[in-house]
Amino acid sequence: MTVKLGVPSKGRLMEKTFAWFDKRGISLIRTGSDREYAGAVTGVDGIDLVLLSAGEIPRELSAGRIHLGVTGTDLVQEKLPLWEQQVEELAPLGFGHADLVLAVPQCWIDVDTLDDLDAAAAAFRIAHGHRMRIATKYHRLVHGFLRDSGVADYQLVDSQGATEGTVMNETAEMIADITSTGETLRANHLKLLVDGLILRSQATLWRSRVAPVDSAEKHVLNVLIDRLG
Repeated sequence: MTVKLGVPSKGRLMEKTFAWFDKRGISLIRTGSDREYAGAVTGVDGIDLVLLSAGEIPRELSAGRIHLGVTGTDLVQEKLPLWEQQVEELAPLGFGHADLVLAVPQCWIDVDTLDDLDAAAAAFRIAHGHRMRIATKYHRLVHGFLRDSGVADYQLVDSQGATEGTVMNETAEMIADITSTGETLRANHLKLLVDGLILRSQATLWRSRVAPVDSAEKHVLNVLIDRLG
């Protein structure tokens, strides 16, 4: 048996993850063609590289099929209920920064805070006969945040892409999505609520709390974690 390390399979997240490990004397190498999801690890013996999408890594960690994985804080907390019982955060990697935020149309000049949103949502339901729609793919995180903030008159509608455009397309009244600079929100005439930050996310190295390990694998994990500092 070997220790399995899951990392993003393509794009800037993969490149930056490879560079982060390389700075610590551990080389992650993609083998084969761009269409083959195969790789290798040098620098520490007994580790297999598993290339996955960032969205798959929380699931594989929680199922115990990989021992370690690199993915965003947002994906772990959204996809894993009671995530602290399933995974352990080992190290934030310092890249892939994004904030999960609530944003409303800029023309809502009287809505700047969650209290304003609560009042606007109640008025919207009275005026339109249905609850205000919030487009997002982060249902668990958004629902929990709004529940704790005392906002009730809303419904979540699923959006797996181009979430910022849903307001302009009239499929939602507001959105909850990740943003790095806010430029896309502004381009779509949206503004952040001043107290609407739900989560700060970044790429992070996680360890599965449920993956079985024998004595040899435990030794490899300890060696690797020591090398990573």
